[in-house]
Amino acid sequence: MRSTTKKSTVIFVMEFRRKRPELWDARNWQLHHDNAPAHSSHLIQGFLAKHGISQVRQAPYSPDMAPCDFWLFPRLKTPPRGSRFDSRKDIIQNATTQLHAISKEVFQNCFQRWKDRWAKCVQSQEACFEGD
Repeated sequence: MRSTTKKSTVIFVMEFRRKRPELWDARNWQLHHDNAPAHSSHLIQGFLAKHGISQVRQAPYSPDMAPCDFWLFPRLKTPPRGSRFDSRKDIIQNATTQLHAISKEVFQNCFQRWKDRWAKCVQSQEACFEGD
């Protein structure tokens, strides 16, 4: 698992650097991911530090703070609910089609909701809360 996680992280960093060189060079961004052991491992933290990638720290026990958890994954799971796929390739194709169908405005709205959730978390002094 460790090598798969590191490989995914390396691929993400390389793709980000290639596709958004102006942001990479400006270094005015932060990586946000959840507190999963794979993300907080010494191996991954060392890799991010080596490349000077700063991170937004996730509040403990707050999976609802990650856009993928509160917005993207539920959105991708709903349309195929009850469907059966013949192969892994069909699943990937279905998810890719759904991802491409999401408009830029809908993605931007997701990140506004993310910022609103962070503000709510700060206001509540990291107390538990659910939903928007």
